[in-house]
Amino acid sequence: MKRIHYSWIILIITFFSIIVAGIVRSSSGVFIVPFEDEFGWDRSIISLAFAISLFLYGISGPFMAALIEAIGLKKMMVIAMSTLLAGILLTFFMQEAWQLIIIWGIIIGLGSGLFLTVLSPYIANRWFEKRRGLAVGILTASTATGQLILLPVLAIVIENCSWRWAIGFILLLSFIMLVIILLFMKNSPREVGLLPYGLEEERQETIVVQKKNPIVIAFQSLLEAIKVKEFWLLAGSFFICGLSTSGLIGTHFVSYCISYGLPVVTAASLLSFMGIFDLIGTTISGWLSDRLDNRWLLFWYYGLRGASLVLLTYALKEGSIILLVIFSVFYGLDWIATVPPTISISRQVFGIEKSGIVYGWIFASHQAGAAVAAYGGGVIYKMFNSYTWAFFLAGIFCLLASLFVIVIKKPKSELVMKETVMKK
Repeated sequence: MKRIHYSWIILIITFFSIIVAGIVRSSSGVFIVPFEDEFGWDRSIISLAFAISLFLYGISGPFMAALIEAIGLKKMMVIAMSTLLAGILLTFFMQEAWQLIIIWGIIIGLGSGLFLTVLSPYIANRWFEKRRGLAVGILTASTATGQLILLPVLAIVIENCSWRWAIGFILLLSFIMLVIILLFMKNSPREVGLLPYGLEEERQETIVVQKKNPIVIAFQSLLEAIKVKEFWLLAGSFFICGLSTSGLIGTHFVSYCISYGLPVVTAASLLSFMGIFDLIGTTISGWLSDRLDNRWLLFWYYGLRGASLVLLTYALKEGSIILLVIFSVFYGLDWIATVPPTISISRQVFGIEKSGIVYGWIFASHQAGAAVAAYGGGVIYKMFNSYTWAFFLAGIFCLLASLFVIVIKKPKSELVMKETVMKK
């Protein structure tokens, strides 16, 4: 029997680490009402804490990537999971709103940052020579898996017991994951006497240990990246990606459906339906990114997403449940399918060594787009008493993103692009 390559063990550990971090961060939504009822805090204050968490985990990506280079993968994962564990534990003792902001806004936001931003491309780049796209697809899909499977479980626990039991449940999951990381996680294939999966013979390359301040490393990488046209095209398209997914659909989809008389349970079910197909779409996208031109993949992803958003406005206007289901399936397949090709192009353009930090900055633009849509959607609704223009404009922006990615030059090879584009 052929022995399983340890890279797949690392992928499994990372997969479940991201699931745990994802459920911790996304569980904030099910705690709004319980916190409001027990502590009497204003909903806007609770929302502010969770918004700070969303912003911090997004913007921390490049710094997390730099910290991995400075102190090592395993130590960084241990620190991040311990930070999450501390934040969850402190939740039992909070009494004031400012404590909520510190615990859920800062501690949990920073603790989840590593797992939900740059960890997936880092693992794929360092542990896999072949099947990198598939590895990224699987790891990216794990974020949705946690939300899809565990959020309903948390809601049931809160309804039948209390929010403290739900906090205890995710505390237990985080502790188990910390123990697994401590026991089985490794920094690199060399640590277990192996080459990355699919690499037949060792490359002659020098492993550079970073001695600089991680903040300096992150900003130096940004200064190099902004000189490259491809960075702006990828960051611009990913800004639109965040705008059209977590920012708009994730924040305003249910309210948009309710405004047309759809029951809240039906609207929420459609959103969950998207999550199911997101798992399929992202994994397939990772597989395709190993085999096809990633620029054309992104071109079709953004173009079809834009068309689906226009379809949504028509489906709601007509009140067609069938069209809404078709939209949910189609949009779910495309939800974060853009991530594997974006990571692949980043690696091809900036090289394996730099792409982790650079992708962190590209992901930060994704979160900026999400914030713009989350706020802008509310402003447009206030102005027109309708979300239609917000969703229609998002569709137009997606078509623009498809033009951004298609003008990226096709790299001849990762090595050539690394030498010619990112010269020092």
